[in-house]
Amino acid sequence: MSADTQTAMPRIDEPTADEPTPDEPQPDATPQPETPFHDLDHYVAIPRLSGLVLSPDGTRLVTTVATLNGKGTEYGTALWELDPAGERPARRITRSAKGEAGAAFAANGNLFFTSARPDPDKPDEDPVNALWLLPRDGGEARVVLSRSGGVDSVLTARAADATFVQASVLPGSTDEADDGERRKARKDAKVAAILHSGYPVRFWDADLGPAEPRLFAVERSPKEPEPGKPSTVDEGPDLELRNLTPAVGARLRFGEASVSPDGTTLFTAFARPLANADTRFELAAVDAAAGTSRTLLSEDDKDFFAGPVSPDGRTVAVVVEPHTTPTRAYRSELHLLDLASGELRRLAPEWDRMAHPAVWLPDGSALLVTADDSGRSPVFKIEASSGAVTRVTHDDAAYTDVVVSPDGTHAYALRSSYLLPPEAVRIDLPTGDVARLKNPAERPEIPGRLEEVTTTAEDGTPLRAWLALPPSPALGAADDGGATRHPLLLWIHGGPIHSWNAWTWRWNPWLMTAQGYAVLLPDPALSTGYGQDFIQRGWGRWGAEPFTDLMAVTDAALQRPDLDPERTAAMGGSFGGYMANWVAGHTDRFRAIVTHASLWALEGFGKTTDFGQFWAKEMDAAMTEAHSPHHSVGEIRTPMLVIHGDKDYRVPIGEGLRLWYELLSASQLATDDDGRTPHRFLYFPDENHWILKPQHAKVWYGVVSAFLAEHVLGEGRELPRELGL
Repeated sequence: MSADTQTAMPRIDEPTADEPTPDEPQPDATPQPETPFHDLDHYVAIPRLSGLVLSPDGTRLVTTVATLNGKGTEYGTALWELDPAGERPARRITRSAKGEAGAAFAANGNLFFTSARPDPDKPDEDPVNALWLLPRDGGEARVVLSRSGGVDSVLTARAADATFVQASVLPGSTDEADDGERRKARKDAKVAAILHSGYPVRFWDADLGPAEPRLFAVERSPKEPEPGKPSTVDEGPDLELRNLTPAVGARLRFGEASVSPDGTTLFTAFARPLANADTRFELAAVDAAAGTSRTLLSEDDKDFFAGPVSPDGRTVAVVVEPHTTPTRAYRSELHLLDLASGELRRLAPEWDRMAHPAVWLPDGSALLVTADDSGRSPVFKIEASSGAVTRVTHDDAAYTDVVVSPDGTHAYALRSSYLLPPEAVRIDLPTGDVARLKNPAERPEIPGRLEEVTTTAEDGTPLRAWLALPPSPALGAADDGGATRHPLLLWIHGGPIHSWNAWTWRWNPWLMTAQGYAVLLPDPALSTGYGQDFIQRGWGRWGAEPFTDLMAVTDAALQRPDLDPERTAAMGGSFGGYMANWVAGHTDRFRAIVTHASLWALEGFGKTTDFGQFWAKEMDAAMTEAHSPHHSVGEIRTPMLVIHGDKDYRVPIGEGLRLWYELLSASQLATDDDGRTPHRFLYFPDENHWILKPQHAKVWYGVVSAFLAEHVLGEGRELPRELGL
């Protein structure tokens, strides 16, 4: 080494030239972002609550919390206990690398859950999603049942010692031992092939088969422990499964079961295959003692789904969904089934909302339900006898996972809105007052404010939207002496039978308000919460009223002096992606379009989506032809960012691939002689209809932000370095 390049090695206690001495103030090398929404690493680290169960005595609430692992590559889940009184802090009651979920209280207060964490008593076995039990009096959780095919979910009776699980079996299996051997043979031979004889074969992001779901009773094994073999006092009895639905085939794939309070009967939807690859759902009762099933409700052109069972076990809440046609829109109706007489009675037929039944009051006098309502999703009470509807909660929030106290005075739920992610709350049922419980995490600070925009559609229908705005007003002195305005992003929801009314992790407007954008969240025709006529007016007319409604709300928002009509973009996913594609081909008012998991050529989509029979009932050939966005590709003159995941079975990747090819070959921004185009395609080989992995969510938002900055703001912005560009 030459003298002019040689440097002295500093002593271990000697500061280097760029290292401050101990007497100098230490600069903050990583300043804290203003809010978690100003930094994607902080955003994806926000804890996420889901699910809520209450112990039979009403003293314990349990929720599931997902948190980011140390590498920042995936979420792990754990169970947390909350104090229903709101006095004690939340406490974590499970912890493992594999995570825990599916909590269900037994009648005696024990807590069941499912987890794939290793069984400490069988460290040499490959872990599977097993059934675990956490004793009501505390202590360590233990495995109470494990099987080679795993356990999907657990159900318990409210007032009886009865536990059930849903788990899958290979259809050729004769018993549990045979099922395990068949699974091992497939695994050892590395065979993933599936031979289908029915429809559908895929669902959202899951390949269906060869295993089929069954309902099992969890029972004490008749096998006695080895006589005289020493054990500790906490040694529980061996448990085994009794198959209650051995001959149902694949009919349990899409239904959720409800258990009668006395544990004698399970109610569930059975999928009945029909001619021409069609399906309808029947309501069935499964006798837990006999292991037999009988059909309770079955009717052509209707689907029946089980809701909660009344406390006296005599009545079942049933959701009835008449099949759609090209002229009859989707609807969902709440009914009560009298099990003794077989009478099915529609509850609150004059109430023009779609109720999601949650729980009966303890005296059986009423049901608590949730329903979308004008950009909110409150809790309602419906009297069982009269059908009278009373709104219980009165804030701007959306409620899920509603449970009720044993005395019927309080309900507990997860509450969210665009101002707060899901959090556990206590609802005073007589007054409707809502109190936030002590949760596992504090609310994140929101970088902005929320307002509403209202206007009128072309046909006179009232329209509304949420508008998320940056925290400070945009009007002010700019460098050139003029007024500054917020650029506007039009976000179009999916569904289309849906509403912008609850917190969303995937489409979170505050990540964009932190960058100075305003985000418009409208509910156009087909949205829920505005009555059946509001859905009907857009049914089979996707490119008509839904489009003109979106433009009307956008026009109304842009009348505000703090929004810039010259700097706008439109974005959407799924049906919202369809609408983004339609917008791109029918107006050039936006500077950029972002389309995620989007429908492009409707005729092809209908034959390749996971549930093609539903699509076939929604649009006839003329509607499909008239409202397919791909016909207008030659009119597209706006830069588009196409995003799609290869594992998306609801909107198959072929839609994204065809859209990308036709943008590059036939739009007005097709590739030039050097193969250049302003369009972009963000492709995720291992994601589905949603982008679920945290590192991919960061890439998603990073690419979207850079694309919008270039075309809406006229600014250059670095792409995520993980793309390798």
